[in-house]
Amino acid sequence: MKVVPLGAGQDVGRSCVLVTLGGKTIMFDCGMHMGYNDERRFPDFNYITTEGDFTSRIDAVVITHFHLDHCGALPHFTEQRGYHGPIYMTPPTKAICPILLEDYRKITVERKGETGFFTSQHIKDCMKKVVPLHLHETVWVDDELELRAYYAGHVLGAAMVYARCGNESVVYTGDYNMTPDRHLGAAWIDKVRPDVLITETTYGTTIRDSKRSRERDFLEKVHSCVLRGGKVLIPCFALGRAQELCILIETYWERMGLTVPVYFSAGLTEKANRYYKLFINWTNQKVKESFVDRNPFDFKYIKPWNRDYADLPGPMVLFATPGMLHIGTSLEVFRKWAPDERNMLIMPGYCVAGTVGAKVLSGMKVVDIDQYTQVHVNIDVQNLSFSAHADAKGIMELIRQASPRNVVLVHGEKSRMSYLKSKIMGEFGCPCYDPANGELLEIEAGKDMRALMSDRLFQTAWAEEQQKRQELTPITELPVKGVLLLGDSKRLTRLLDPSEFDLDEAPVVASARSLDNHGTAGAAGKSGDQMTGAQQTDSTNEQSADIRFSTRRVFDSTQLSQRLGLTDSTNVSSAALTAICELLAVDSKTTLHQDDARVVRLGQSVEIRAPEATPECELPSISISWCWEEEGLATQALSVMNRVLG
Repeated sequence: MKVVPLGAGQDVGRSCVLVTLGGKTIMFDCGMHMGYNDERRFPDFNYITTEGDFTSRIDAVVITHFHLDHCGALPHFTEQRGYHGPIYMTPPTKAICPILLEDYRKITVERKGETGFFTSQHIKDCMKKVVPLHLHETVWVDDELELRAYYAGHVLGAAMVYARCGNESVVYTGDYNMTPDRHLGAAWIDKVRPDVLITETTYGTTIRDSKRSRERDFLEKVHSCVLRGGKVLIPCFALGRAQELCILIETYWERMGLTVPVYFSAGLTEKANRYYKLFINWTNQKVKESFVDRNPFDFKYIKPWNRDYADLPGPMVLFATPGMLHIGTSLEVFRKWAPDERNMLIMPGYCVAGTVGAKVLSGMKVVDIDQYTQVHVNIDVQNLSFSAHADAKGIMELIRQASPRNVVLVHGEKSRMSYLKSKIMGEFGCPCYDPANGELLEIEAGKDMRALMSDRLFQTAWAEEQQKRQELTPITELPVKGVLLLGDSKRLTRLLDPSEFDLDEAPVVASARSLDNHGTAGAAGKSGDQMTGAQQTDSTNEQSADIRFSTRRVFDSTQLSQRLGLTDSTNVSSAALTAICELLAVDSKTTLHQDDARVVRLGQSVEIRAPEATPECELPSISISWCWEEEGLATQALSVMNRVLG
């Protein structure tokens, strides 16, 4: 496997990482650098090729979220440099990304007068290439390369992406937050055990204090400034931290009965609220519940900003975009308010080196805004971290969740990476790398093969293991011997009981030790070096179509009842099956047939059941079975099951 950062290598900004796995190349993110206004603002695409034939060299581009340092170079790469392949991003990112790109284009071209920049039409044409990537849905780029998205917190629509081709896999985190906030949940990922985890390290050496104490400190500082007649400038990006801090101010103003005006500068506010309403399922549970009565993003005390207000006397609070004081309204207002010592500047997030925000935070008292303008900084500068990035503790937690073989650090400063690198290697014992931009990293992928185990084989192995044990201790490692039915580009490899297959025609006999995290059938096993045998024959393929596979998903009935709003008298399993049917009716083109309240059929062989509890399995569950030839349809149904059951 090869990893090359074209941006964000030992740096923050211009995120762009090339990964080659199983002979396929993916570009993760395609961002711009906030600290440059020349050709350095975009990644060096000439590293890929100087001939301009990017489409034949890159199989897919994946954008993790809508921040410009992750998507700002996308129209330049597709429309001006000539990439015409697929682009994958989540639906909220697809909706919001063109708005931020157009806003940035207007500032760069219409206000600054730059030429040769991408146009509005370039943005529209670029978005036509986008393929939606839903959470937990497996998307096949081609017959070999698969992608799956996981919730990342950070901002609306942000996702971590798991990619797999053959026996090689990678997780690219983008930006993520392991701590839930007032409007978004915490990032999480399955124990996918990738060969490589590529993680951001923006706050790799920081362990934040409690969120409640930071919020109290923020509100006290704002209140003390307006009491003395000063103005408070809070630079932030239009979506994300802005909504978080606006909810905080709105609640405080209502509780304290304050009348000092509060403004939000971005013309994107109304659109932002519209998208939060449209993608309410991406927010946290508290927002979803309150949304029934009122939209928590319709603010009573926060009003739209007018440029003329900057010269008005008296106290006020302004949320101004963008968040690093490099262009736009925040920089314009900073120039006017910075000389007055009664005023206050609160920087709630990270500032890239070279921006005005970074210069002010470093303590500079005279700042060059441009080649013609200098500003004397007498304003009270406060740096209160409300950044939606994971801190050192959160990064370690994500590595623990994913259990990778190797870790690659990007999107952070070199000094912070060095500390985190030693900590990761010491605690997890896995290799850790921090490549610079343009540095090729070659990592040997693992040789294990993943296989899904049949119900019958699992139950047989489980019963044998229980008989061996005298004490009732948890079974965490399960010895398995069975028949390995090799898959192909469209079908997963299966581990079967000998009674399910004619051993004379079996392609491989395997012995393995399987780690079963859920204690249910359908767990993933791994075959080791004991595997021997020949390749599949045509007769094997013909016989495999008659084999049925099944798996069962046990779920928490209490949590599901709360999420679906069920009463105590409702049968949770039947309600879960109904919810799965409703989603399948939307997502699938195949007709559903419901035999009764507990059985649904899909296609020719896929069957989803909500079985009654038995003495062997008292927990509520949903089971699914299918034939080999309808593997793709079963995978789609499994994806919907996971979305419903959580």
